[in-house]
Amino acid sequence: MKSVLEMTAEERRAALEELRRQYQEEKDAGMKLDMSRGKPDATQLNLSMDMLQQNPYDLIFTRKGTDVRNYGELAGVDEAKELFGELLGVGPQNVFMGGQSSLALLYDLVMKAYVFGVFGGSRPWGKQEDIKFLCPVPGYDRHFLISQEFGIGMINIPLSETGPDMDLVREYVENDPSVKGIWCVPKYSNPTGCTYSAETVEAFAALKPAADDFRIFWDNAYFVHGFREQDDELVNIFEACRRHGSEDMVYEFLSTSKATFSGAGVAVLAASEANIRFLTRQISVQTLGYDKINQLRHVKYFKNVDGLMEHMKKQADYLRPKFDLALAVLEDELGKSGAGTWTNPNGGYFISFDGLPGTAKRTVELCAEAGLKITPAGSCFPYGKDPEDKNIRLCPSYPSLKKLYQGMKLFCTCEKLAALETLTTE
Repeated sequence: MKSVLEMTAEERRAALEELRRQYQEEKDAGMKLDMSRGKPDATQLNLSMDMLQQNPYDLIFTRKGTDVRNYGELAGVDEAKELFGELLGVGPQNVFMGGQSSLALLYDLVMKAYVFGVFGGSRPWGKQEDIKFLCPVPGYDRHFLISQEFGIGMINIPLSETGPDMDLVREYVENDPSVKGIWCVPKYSNPTGCTYSAETVEAFAALKPAADDFRIFWDNAYFVHGFREQDDELVNIFEACRRHGSEDMVYEFLSTSKATFSGAGVAVLAASEANIRFLTRQISVQTLGYDKINQLRHVKYFKNVDGLMEHMKKQADYLRPKFDLALAVLEDELGKSGAGTWTNPNGGYFISFDGLPGTAKRTVELCAEAGLKITPAGSCFPYGKDPEDKNIRLCPSYPSLKKLYQGMKLFCTCEKLAALETLTTE
């Protein structure tokens, strides 16, 4: 297809008529497909089923003899803290094992900061006026929903291939005490798939916040989720922070939600020893402990970091063909169309697509009418408002290859149709 930007008005009208005919055929086919979230399918979840075949009597006692069926070990069993601490490059004393969801930990820490304050902070966030979070965009919709839930204002920060615009981050953080945090997905970012550069990580560690209660929410959800031969490298932010004396500024999160079972993984918080002590005391009022059997089950299954990474190779081998297919369809259908651009990630769960300005909502609408559910336009921006109405998050992980091919073909038809409608109207 000739670039829609280079077509004459007559060519656009003819192409639009042909696309409407093609769209109607695809709509009449009766597709019913949900590609709205980046989640594993049943076959991918089956890759971890051997974890449940372990002898339950091998999952009773920790190395030091603690019975994990009982109360105790609020911060988690030592074996789990050691395993995930080694993975993240921190000591076990810097690790707190939460429940099955890192999102729940994220929400809980924002809530605690809002109600009780953070270590070293003078007042709870909730007793201060007009507090704000910085939000690299496009970004993770659930982060923005947490901010919105607590009435925390959000400021868009442009995100590039190397991470957020750190000049802008520095300007806000170091001059505005109402800025209390920043949301980050530093490796294989949701949805762009970018990984923060060493310079970006160093710039984060070197920040000198105007607020005494500023926190970096380092949501490292896709740290072990590379699926290409060349895995992106992310610098250890705590090593950078130690050079600048800023370890207390960072909360790092990880979970096995997409490594083992989305509904029954383990969640990890890494932070400075001072933060861990402070938060453990707060959490001790909330619970007597999280699921230590599940923690031990994961440790016994993985055995060590090498075992965990071998398991992730199986995940990568399963996901890679889906991304290859989705990207191939985009290139075949839209590569020369001028209707959009997209990312080509080395890992994670998403492809970030940018159509022509003013086309995202229409594309999603056309997809929905034809039976394809994709992430709502604007979801990757605070308040669901994409200023240019052009970004769409694509999630190739859940459908079968056959369904994915059909879904991506339909998406491309809808995107070209939306682009031509916009240009024809103009």
